[in-house]
Amino acid sequence: MNLREIFRQTFQAMRAHKMRSLLTMFGIVWGIASVILLVGLGRGFSRDQQKRLRSIGVDLVIVWGGRTSTQAGGYAAGRPIRLSIEDVRRIKEECYLVKTVSPELRRPVPEVSTFNAADRPVRGVWPEYQRFRSLVAAEGRLMREDDERDARRVVVLGIEARQQLFPGQPALDATLSMAGYPYTVIGVLEKKKQSGSYGGGPDNTQLFVPYSSMARDFPPPEKPGVFPGWINNLVFEVGDPEQHEEAVAQVYRVLGRDHHFDPTDKDALFVWDTLQGSKLTQRIFEVMTMFFGAVALMTLSLGGIGVMNIMLVSVTERTREIGVRKAIGATRGDIARQFFAEAAVLTIVSGAVGFAVGVGLCAALRAAPLPEFVPHPVISPAAIISSVLTLSLITVAAGMYPARRAAALAPVDSLRYE
Repeated sequence: MNLREIFRQTFQAMRAHKMRSLLTMFGIVWGIASVILLVGLGRGFSRDQQKRLRSIGVDLVIVWGGRTSTQAGGYAAGRPIRLSIEDVRRIKEECYLVKTVSPELRRPVPEVSTFNAADRPVRGVWPEYQRFRSLVAAEGRLMREDDERDARRVVVLGIEARQQLFPGQPALDATLSMAGYPYTVIGVLEKKKQSGSYGGGPDNTQLFVPYSSMARDFPPPEKPGVFPGWINNLVFEVGDPEQHEEAVAQVYRVLGRDHHFDPTDKDALFVWDTLQGSKLTQRIFEVMTMFFGAVALMTLSLGGIGVMNIMLVSVTERTREIGVRKAIGATRGDIARQFFAEAAVLTIVSGAVGFAVGVGLCAALRAAPLPEFVPHPVISPAAIISSVLTLSLITVAAGMYPARRAAALAPVDSLRYE
């Protein structure tokens, strides 16, 4: 029996049982499509989350004062560590592995424009902070070094702050009264998709001014532990990611020397390391994607079991036909090839449709406007390769056993079967 005749009989058998064939194929179609779609969504979530983390800053370390847990230099344990602007300057001068550093002085300040009023958080920072914190101006400009040097009263607005203070009105070059001081709006930030924040909320809600201006006009209120030059925290950017841990250790050594604590005392400073956070998040989403893929591959395998089951039913239903064909000269190989071809056609056609459906759904979702919390799926070559390999195994497994069983039937017993 030639290949053409095998396929002709295969399609005749499928047409004779259309509904059964379609239902069997649906399991494979959905299995392949779910592998591509679920893995694509998992990778989309991972990529979207990494992008949101990058909006906070790449390879940054945010440092707050903590409380010592060990004795050092004759000082008792349990001592609070309070950071100052001098700490920032020493890190800038001495820590050669630190690319850039900035203080942060934060407090809510009453703001009044011609159109509205607010009481939003204000951050006093050095201009370089804007670059490593990924602040981008949608209107106007960002702060410059001369703004910091001359302690100019200029302010950059987050998009939400701009919408509240200047609703539907031009903001650039407008005067904004901040605790009675006139500040000029020089820029408005682009809207950020930000999954994390610290110290007052997302950047979209904040106002940014030069540190020197804020330290002069809005010094922190007098209370225990607060002194001239006190800052809420400092932020630094590591120059080389490969030396990230050594850069952090270098900062610990400098601050430990000046504040008299052991550089190995991790409780002396409270640190948020965005690189470590990024690695942890990436690992979480990798595991989630693997779980999605495993579930989808299991669905595909169940579809393969369905194909094998239908082929075994077909062998039983066509037992007499097998006997007749063997009686007129069909060999065991002819019978085996026939049933194997039927299983192969079912799985291959179903797989092709499943690939089309899966890729089509991913493409449609990428083109569709989705809610902000739903990521666009990413078509994964690994998912496609694993689907092809699994489908190949299903084709062999689902076709070989029923084909061998059909070929092993004795002609006399087959002719007697009712």
